[in-house]
Amino acid sequence: MNIAGIRSVATQPVFPPPMRQADAGRPGAKVDFGQMIKEAVNAVDQDQDRSAASIQQLLSGKQKDVLPVVAAVAKADMSFKLLIGIRNKMIEAYKQTLNMPL
Repeated sequence: MNIAGIRSVATQPVFPPPMRQADAGRPGAKVDFGQMIKEAVNAVDQDQDRSAASIQQLLSGKQKDVLPVVAAVAKADMSFKLLIGIRNKMIEAYKQTLNMPL
């Protein structure tokens, strides 16, 4: 089987990696966890807004092609499900921490 003609599909990550300009050059640099979560929530919110705008454009007739709308809705759905999964894991870790014996 010859797969030389197959190229990888370049997709952007759902949540951009937390990299700051000041910390980019330092190995082992610490990232603020709260800021990272805030950026992730903002990214999901932007995906939801883009999805709603593309649906609105499709319904109003400004957008004729359905595929970009379906892609925007799928991306928004996937990023929201990922955020909910992260939230559930954080809550589970918090509960386990509370139940640790001292």
